[in-house]
Amino acid sequence: MTRNIPLREYWDLLADHIRTQKLRFGLLTALLLGSIVLQIVNPQITRYYLDAATSGDGGRTLTTAALAFVGLALFQQVVSVGARYFGENVAWTATNALRLELAEHCLNLDMGFHGDMSPGKLIERIDGDVAQLSNFFSQLVIRIIGNLILLVGILAALLREAVQVGAAFAVFAVITLIALNAVRSLAIPHEKARREAESNLFGFLEERLAGTEDIRSCGAVDFVLRGLYELHRHILVHWRRASLMYLVVGTTGGAMMVIGMAMAMLSGFYLYRGGIITIGTAFLLVNYTSLLERPIRELTQQAESLQNVGASTQRLAELRAFRTKTVDGPGADIPDGPLALTFDHVSFAYLENEPVLRDVSFHLAPRKVLGLLGRTGSGKTSLARLVFRLYDVTSGAIALQGVDVREPTLRQLRRRVALVTQDVQLFQATLRDNLTFFDRSIPDEHILGVIETLGLSEWFATLPDGLDTELQSSGRGLSAGEGQLLAFTRVFLRDPGLVILDEASSRLDPATEQLIERAVDRLLQDRTAIVIAHRLDTVHRADEIMILDEGRVVEHGARAELAIDEGSRFHHLLQTGLQEVLA
Repeated sequence: MTRNIPLREYWDLLADHIRTQKLRFGLLTALLLGSIVLQIVNPQITRYYLDAATSGDGGRTLTTAALAFVGLALFQQVVSVGARYFGENVAWTATNALRLELAEHCLNLDMGFHGDMSPGKLIERIDGDVAQLSNFFSQLVIRIIGNLILLVGILAALLREAVQVGAAFAVFAVITLIALNAVRSLAIPHEKARREAESNLFGFLEERLAGTEDIRSCGAVDFVLRGLYELHRHILVHWRRASLMYLVVGTTGGAMMVIGMAMAMLSGFYLYRGGIITIGTAFLLVNYTSLLERPIRELTQQAESLQNVGASTQRLAELRAFRTKTVDGPGADIPDGPLALTFDHVSFAYLENEPVLRDVSFHLAPRKVLGLLGRTGSGKTSLARLVFRLYDVTSGAIALQGVDVREPTLRQLRRRVALVTQDVQLFQATLRDNLTFFDRSIPDEHILGVIETLGLSEWFATLPDGLDTELQSSGRGLSAGEGQLLAFTRVFLRDPGLVILDEASSRLDPATEQLIERAVDRLLQDRTAIVIAHRLDTVHRADEIMILDEGRVVEHGARAELAIDEGSRFHHLLQTGLQEVLA
């Protein structure tokens, strides 16, 4: 059930980012107050003009009044433009900071969260929902706070001119605002459902577009189109319901305005006919009432905006409420150089009562290479994830050179451990940024030295702009071998003490295979390594072999000894050549 969102909750989302802009916010406030004062003063000039005209004053007085009216009107426009500019600037800066905060928050959440939350849904929240909030806050000061102040100013002016009329309109304004506040939350549940349906649509499109080749080859285009139709149908249903609620809000505001104008005209007519007020004052009452319509109308519109943004606010609050189970460690230095790796009775499960690793214990000495074998689902990749603390162990402990991996900060840990997979993620950015992950502190000379070390100099010489060459996203335009070599370059630049290769050579093209093998040899030199393998020939450089089966260590020992031990599983695999048993 969707709750009514208090105004404070909207503000709290951006308050921290607003506070960093005190100067611009102060200037915005000054411009806003100036604009309000000018709006209240202008009808006074009109009254003066009319009373002067009806009393027979000379043309000079009328000309002065007219010029003052025009001058103030023009100045008011300048002030309004300035207030809007600074309002947009403050809101845009604040919401961009909020986007960064949310992106960082999501990147630090458990992988379990990212498994449940599709990229499309995250994009909709971080971009779409924040955009809704930006549109609202860019107008918050101008249209809500400003119009509330304007409303109070108009009512004060009406009380000054005619107490009875001012009191009547004060009651009217309060009743109107109460009515609008009562109906403002009606559309929130439907709007939230609509935006949720839209996020499902974005997730659906992202997944289907990524699998275009499989969809077309399997003749599943009609299936995708039916799914797309159903998602749009759900969006339409919730949009209709939300629109109906918006209509209720708009109709309520419009009806109250008709009543207000009728009150102004009748009161002005009777007071003027009774000789209580002048014709100028009567016109002033109508003018103020007409001006009163503006803040109430704006507040009505913003009530609709509150409904619209209320769903986004709730969704963002829910996203911010997610907490990672992988808490940053207190901070502990991990020694330089190659690292020993110890698993001490480690068990792990993604879901309760469904263990993936069961009581795994082993010790890998520094500078040793462990070949990790096992069928798909045996727990090989899960073991690597635990070393990085993408997940935390259910029980037991993991240590690097005697330091529990939960003791260093995540940044400290991941500086000393590196992972290379068969799927290398490259970004649409320069070669330099792809290799350094946008770390400008790494000198170009160091990058070029690593490129030469890995044997990439010849390939690098073909690039039109050297390190400034723009690479395409996902590595388009590069061979699989070149992508792997770039991944190795990243590892070299970090100089970790432990390297994990998750079948990093399974998709290499023959033309670069020898180059890759030399690069792997250089990569593993003077480092501890785990080679997760699906092919037996991948572990030829391993010092030790460990085989997992259903999350348990079923065999672990020196590769050379296991290879000649006729009773070992590894020996059997070598003799039969049954590569598929590892798949």
